[in-house]
Amino acid sequence: MMTTELLIAFLASTAGAATPLVVASMGELVTERSGVLNLGMEGMMLIGAVVGFGVTLGTGSMIAGLLAAAAAGMLMSLIFGFLVLTLQTNQVATGLALTLFGIGASAFIGQGFVGQTVAPMPHLHFPLLSEIPFIGPLLFRFDAMVYASVALVVVIGWMLARTRLGLIIRAVGESPHSAHAIGFPVIGLRYGTVLFGGALAGLGGAYLSLALTPMWVEGMTAGRGWIALAQVVFATWKPRGVLVGAYLFGGVTMLQFHGQGMGLAIPSEFLSMLPYVATIVVLVIICRNPQTILLNKPMSLGQNFKPD
Repeated sequence: MMTTELLIAFLASTAGAATPLVVASMGELVTERSGVLNLGMEGMMLIGAVVGFGVTLGTGSMIAGLLAAAAAGMLMSLIFGFLVLTLQTNQVATGLALTLFGIGASAFIGQGFVGQTVAPMPHLHFPLLSEIPFIGPLLFRFDAMVYASVALVVVIGWMLARTRLGLIIRAVGESPHSAHAIGFPVIGLRYGTVLFGGALAGLGGAYLSLALTPMWVEGMTAGRGWIALAQVVFATWKPRGVLVGAYLFGGVTMLQFHGQGMGLAIPSEFLSMLPYVATIVVLVIICRNPQTILLNKPMSLGQNFKPD
């Protein structure tokens, strides 16, 4: 039987589960709009998670942990950028190698953190607003990262659609040779978007170890880096679509924790795999129509560019 309290708990936890996906996916969306495909999201999120947790544990400052996680993600993406943008290696193979490196490196770095915990990211309190029945717990009792993730979608959407920088990023993603011919610094701009994507991937990973489950567990991203990549396709490279996809995935993820309370007589093993099954099904449905999926896809996505 679904009660009001259970519904509030389910919807509130959905926002928490969606936040790391929104943050990481928005970074990847900007990277891909410039024509670079970075499949190293899983590795960068893991590095962000372990570094953010370790710095927070050592300093007692969550802000320091988040900044360190962003810096770690940027360092990982800098390695990727140097390989694919400067050395012109294959983007797909390099991204996969980055993920494998991140999985191994995070496990090594996190050996001493197993079993330790930190205080979870505090929730914000808005006087009067937080006390409104039903609405208060749903809108005004989250941590700062939840609100920041929604603001990020709005700002990046505006930037890509309304600013000169967004126009240049989209132009480089569509035709780097044409952009280079009229004087745009294609390689420099792609370095910038890759670093930006890495920083957000690191922050997304840190949210897992500092807010959702304030501890370090090896492999704690559990495929969220791959889901973040899939969400960019699901969104057809539109920021608002990323937000919808992340909350859809977050809601399906939370079913495995709230399913029994809702009276769902479904095996827990099936509920655990349901988020990933749902992602695959949605992508298959979208990709049935090539015109839909290719409508906003950058024409040079995954293609290297070497200035003449």
